Formats: sequence, C-alpha cells, structure tokens
Amino acid sequence: MWAYGRPVTDPREPRTADEAVAGRVRALLERDGWTQRRFAAAVGLDETKLSKSLAGRRRFAAGELVRVAEVTGETVARLLHGRDGARARTAVPTGAAAPAAEPGPGREAGGSHGTRGRILDAAWELIADHGYHRVRTADVARAAGTSPAAIHYHFPTRSELLDSALRHNVRLAFDRQVAELDTVSDPRERLLRLIDLQLPDGALLRREWSIWIQVWAESAIDPARRELYWDAYDRWYRSIAMTLDDGAAAGVFVAGRTEALADQLTALIDGLGIQVLAMTPRAGTDRMRAVLHDFIDRAALAAPDHRQHPDRTENG
Repeated sequence: MWAYGRPVTDPREPRTADEAVAGRVRALLERDGWTQRRFAAAVGLDETKLSKSLAGRRRFAAGELVRVAEVTGETVARLLHGRDGARARTAVPTGAAAPAAEPGPGREAGGSHGTRGRILDAAWELIADHGYHRVRTADVARAAGTSPAAIHYHFPTRSELLDSALRHNVRLAFDRQVAELDTVSDPRERLLRLIDLQLPDGALLRREWSIWIQVWAESAIDPARRELYWDAYDRWYRSIAMTLDDGAAAGVFVAGRTEALADQLTALIDGLGIQVLAMTPRAGTDRMRAVLHDFIDRAALAAPDHRQHPDRTENG
C-alpha cells in the first residue's frame, strides 16, 4: 500500500479488495497518530461503521473515501488501488496540475489538519464565494485561524493562492470521480455519471465552478497562469475522451469521432455551466443535464444495430 507515493506495509495480508483498502486506511491512521474515535469524527462517519470498514467487513462508501482522502492527504485512487493510475476510469492529473506539484496539506501531531491545509481550505472557499480580487490576506488569515505572516510563509504571493485553489479543484474532482466511477463498467452510464459529478449543483460544486471561471478570466490576461490551466483542464478533457473511447470500443458510442465529440461535449458543458453560475433565465442544473443527455443520445450513441454488432460491416 502507499502513502504520499511511498509504500506502506501492513502486517495483515489482504484477501479481498475491501480488506486491501482497509489496510491502507489503517496504515494512514497509524502513520498520523489517529484514534478511531477522532478519525470517525473527522470524516463524519459513525464509529461502529468505521470499525467495520477498517476490519474489511464493510466497504467504504464513495463519499466516505473522498473524506478519508481529504483528511489523510491521500488520493482516492491510492486508497483504492495503491497508486493514482491503477484501474483508472478517469484521467490522472499530470504536469503542473499533478498531485506532486502541490505540496501535501501536512498533518500536525495526532493527525490534525496542518496550517497549510487550513489556509488552503479557507482561501479556496473565500475566493470561490467572494472573488479572487476581493479576498485579502487578512481575510484568509482570519478564516484559517492563523496570522498574515503564516499566509505569506506558505503562499508568498496572492497569485499562488489562486493557483493552489485550482489544484485543489483538480484534486477534489479527481477524488470524487475515482470514488464514484470505480465500479461503473458501462461506458454510457459512466459518461452520464461523470457529467452528473461535475454539474454546478450544491455549494461544493458551485465553488469549484467559481474557481474555474475565475482562472479562465485570469488566464486570458496572464500568460504565466496558462500552463497550470492547460494541464488542469486537460485532465477533464482526457476523462471525457477516454470514456468516449471505451464506449466506441464496446460499440456503444460512434467510432472514429472521439476527439470531435470530446471537443463539443466539453465546450457545451463549459457554456451551460457558466449560464447556471450566472443565473441566466431558464438556466439550471436540470436543464443543463437534459441538454447534455440529448447531445449524447443524438451525437455520440452508435446506431442500435451497431451497438448489438459492433464489428459488423455495412455489407456484412
């Protein structure tokens, strides 16, 4: 098993996938000095359920894995499979957006959230809610329960706060998608679920979208920010494209049009999402979902006879 990319051993040899996950989580608790009671409270899980999950007798739910990853500083992929790229049903962040490019949040004695992590959490929420140019260092320090000096120590410039907020977005989306899509084998169902996971519905997703929109605006005028934006957006594009590719190989989606469909679908998602965030009349997540499903059914699905016989030629 792995912690921050390093192997972590557990004396109990896992016999099932659930036991393997339990072993990785146990190792992280031991590494950071958590008690089960404190960890259960930190991840918002009943202590009895946590105990069963740690023993491999109960599977961690997708949302629970996301919280475990957040609290321990791991990724869901490493919790599930030992490394980020294993059995991936969504693209792994690379380049400037890779997990290693953003230092871990750090853990203080007893596994409590480190100062840097608290600052990043506070900055991400403030920037999403109030806008990058309206957030002051003093605001972040107050929300994080620390000093302006600590902010400058961990993030020497305010620009670095926005960059880290974008990496935090990438990490949140990656963890959520890995947790939710791990067992979804059908490509069409996986594509629809992938889209659902990114709809700007609820406070968390609306904040993610707010960060994205602000980074788009800043990237248009600041060339220094573009490489990070490109790498971050590339992960989302590749997640869509690999799902379309899987569907084409299975005869579910049309073949030979992955790039064109990924271009169209990501552009449609962006435009509809901006309308929802801007509260454009008639815009909303239900309408956004309906429009996207309609596009997929009309433009991406293979003809019914081809879905049944994906290898059959026109004359065959």
